[in-house]
Amino acid sequence: MPANDSAASGSGNITLDTDAKKLTWTVTSSGLSGEATAAHFHGPAAPGENASPVVDISKSIASGSAEITDQHLADLQSGKWYLNIHTAKFPDGEIRGQLEKAQ
Repeated sequence: MPANDSAASGSGNITLDTDAKKLTWTVTSSGLSGEATAAHFHGPAAPGENASPVVDISKSIASGSAEITDQHLADLQSGKWYLNIHTAKFPDGEIRGQLEKAQ
């Protein structure tokens, strides 16, 4: 995955209810080159690899929740998901972050 020249940054708090198979998120970003045009959780992919979107959060980037499958749960727990926020200037994604389990 090639890097871009964006100075944007972001952070998120993602929680996982393994019993209900529910993903809940709050995401903040700053310095984007324009309005976000899309945002997705992608997987399965190790850091630096690309994968298809798994959960589309474009309509609720700042916060929301979604039900996930058993396979999604396994991939997420293995650290194989990332979040990508897209803009018009960076249609392949302006900022991206691999989801990691809190220590």
